[in-house]
Amino acid sequence: MTELSEGDEVTWKSHGGEAVGKVKKKITSDTKAAGRQVRASKANPQYLVKSDKSGGDAVHKPAALKKKKTKS
Repeated sequence: MTELSEGDEVTWKSHGGEAVGKVKKKITSDTKAAGRQVRASKANPQYLVKSDKSGGDAVHKPAALKKKKTKS
């Protein structure tokens, strides 16, 4: 599992293609986020991300997110 931190740039598949954004928070307990109930735990975390394009929030499992490669 890829470990992500707040501020990491990530990409994920969206219905409009590939979305890009930043990790806002690691969620490790059941909570409400991005307008929905999120089921998460320390063993199965999810991440709250903010889309660069829409500015909206979304919650994704780590397997759905890829850390964006930085240009050297």
